[in-house]
Amino acid sequence: MLKDHRPYYVKRFYNRFQKMYAQYFLAPQFEYFGRGLVFMKPWHVEIFGGPVSLGDHSNVIATPDKKVRLTVWPAWKSAGKIEIGRCCLICPGTRIMAATSVTMGDGCMTAQHVSISDSDWHDLYDRSQPVGVTQPVRIGNNVWLGENAVICKGVTIGDNAVIGAGSIVVKDIPANAIAAGNPAAVIKYLDPDKPIRTRMEWLANPAKLAEEFEEIDRDMMKGNTMIGWFRSIIFPRKGD
Repeated sequence: MLKDHRPYYVKRFYNRFQKMYAQYFLAPQFEYFGRGLVFMKPWHVEIFGGPVSLGDHSNVIATPDKKVRLTVWPAWKSAGKIEIGRCCLICPGTRIMAATSVTMGDGCMTAQHVSISDSDWHDLYDRSQPVGVTQPVRIGNNVWLGENAVICKGVTIGDNAVIGAGSIVVKDIPANAIAAGNPAAVIKYLDPDKPIRTRMEWLANPAKLAEEFEEIDRDMMKGNTMIGWFRSIIFPRKGD
């Protein structure tokens, strides 16, 4: 579909419903459920175990075929945890699994199908063990994880780093590095002379940003009607 045919008030109601759903069904499952969170299709976000924390003004996007799953399965004699910082973007299909600790800083982005795990989940030789070897994963601020990237146990990724699509990260990646491959290796560094605009800066005034998005929606949906919306669903045509 090329255009959203819904009337503006329908989209606004839908957005409010998503917010209410997240607050009612998801918030109780979090250790910390930040302020100003935005969920798209929150009924496709699954939380197992805890504690799980999600920082203020973060966005989580899930779809029916690409659920977001946050799982804490504590290792023996220790408590696992997942901590996601402020202003992060979690895209469809992201899976984060912690036996001890997975921490993500502020302003991070995960593309689709990113997998982060601090454990092997089974011992190499004793496969009756439910967790196996586990080491904390630490992801710095403003890190961008590309589509299908896999972050393995014991890895630390420095601030502003970029991990290429499909990369398997088994060793530490320094700050400001661009890494890719299997196993991931540094291929270059960000230009220190070029400023980086972070999501924290973009979301510094969330109320103003929300007003701007509302204005864009009003303008783009101007003239949309219920009849036109139903027609686009039941009798779609070229250009819809």
